[in-house]
Amino acid sequence: MNRSLLVLTISVGVLAFLSGALYFTQIKAEGALLRPGDSKVVALGQSLYQDNCASCHGSNLEGQPDWQSQNEQGRLPAPPHDENGHTWHHTDDLLFGLTKFGIVKIAKLKNYETDMPAYEGILTDDEIIAVLSFIKSKWPKEIRDMHDQRNRITAEREKQ
Repeated sequence: MNRSLLVLTISVGVLAFLSGALYFTQIKAEGALLRPGDSKVVALGQSLYQDNCASCHGSNLEGQPDWQSQNEQGRLPAPPHDENGHTWHHTDDLLFGLTKFGIVKIAKLKNYETDMPAYEGILTDDEIIAVLSFIKSKWPKEIRDMHDQRNRITAEREKQ
């Protein structure tokens, strides 16, 4: 198996595991619905994003080059948060959890090295929601619509 296929397979596996981990651990932010249509929330989120996220994920949400392949340290570079990345594949709750608690805590991983910090104690819940709302506000309408549908489907499953 070539290296690119191996990295892609591992990445897909980690993402699937994270989705399941969040679903089964029920780590959620109360009312953590993103508000990409709220100009005040988005403006705050843009400022916070530039201060806390842009150095890795890019000022224009573009991520780092070759983000799907491990870097020299064996870590995955920061992915884009625009429509070319996978951010929109995840529900509001999962995005909130990953941002607040970090991938290691959410997925209960041991010995997993990542450059993505957890923002618990750094940003408030409302600030995390603002950053994520800013990111979502930059997605094309069809991507936002798919993301909204993902949230609805997940909410319906949780009611069962």
